Amino acid sequence: MTVSVQVVTGGHPFEADPFFAVFDSLPDIEWSKANTPSVGADVVVFYDMPGLRFTGGVPPVEFPEPSSEVRDVFTRLQNHGTGLVFMHHAVASWPAWEGFAELIGGRFHYQPGTLRGVDYPDSGYVFDVRHTVSVLDPSHPVCAGLPTSFEIVDELYCFPVFEDSVVPLMRTDFPVRDASHFYSADLAIRGRRNDNEGWTHPPGSDLVGWIKPAGNSPLVYLQFGDGPVTYSDANFRRVLGNAIGWSASPAARAWARSQ
Repeated sequence: MTVSVQVVTGGHPFEADPFFAVFDSLPDIEWSKANTPSVGADVVVFYDMPGLRFTGGVPPVEFPEPSSEVRDVFTRLQNHGTGLVFMHHAVASWPAWEGFAELIGGRFHYQPGTLRGVDYPDSGYVFDVRHTVSVLDPSHPVCAGLPTSFEIVDELYCFPVFEDSVVPLMRTDFPVRDASHFYSADLAIRGRRNDNEGWTHPPGSDLVGWIKPAGNSPLVYLQFGDGPVTYSDANFRRVLGNAIGWSASPAARAWARSQ
């Protein structure tokens, strides 16, 4: 069966040709580009970052709230049971909308913010990390064909994850619980890239892949996907293809409805 996939991008820079080449390489899908999600495809892959407006001034970023139309699309996607796959920086989307963090399972903060009543500093990032990923459930279709552990080079985040609301599939061995290994997102957007002077963060989560129900929709989050080195990685392509295939399946939709 061929799976129809809508790939949503925008709000964050990326190298388009090598990124879209990933989808050309995946078997049994037909995909199309979009700037905003819509109902109709079997799966929507989110590689976007809406809800942030970088100013280049003070404050360095503003957080517009989503329109009623945006909220309605997400409601309709979940009611329909559309497969939802979120990648990498999409976890920073819509910071003014508490429900979006609940939908995806956490949030990357470009500025200090409150989440589930807890105050957090801006989140951390580090580029081009070679780290080892452990597969926690090799029997799950998202993990099919993956080794029990694998190395990958990618950007990693230090940010809050709702570990009580997700089903973990993959963890990194990178010391994410020690913020000294990361740089401040706030300083980066103020022109001080790869700087953590005066910045601290509570211990981050080592989860880099999970699933969760979102209404009637099965949802996958993969932290992988910063740039061309990762795009070309065979394990990255396999897990992304698996995530699309599983989230489109009747079994995944039945699982989401049963939760």
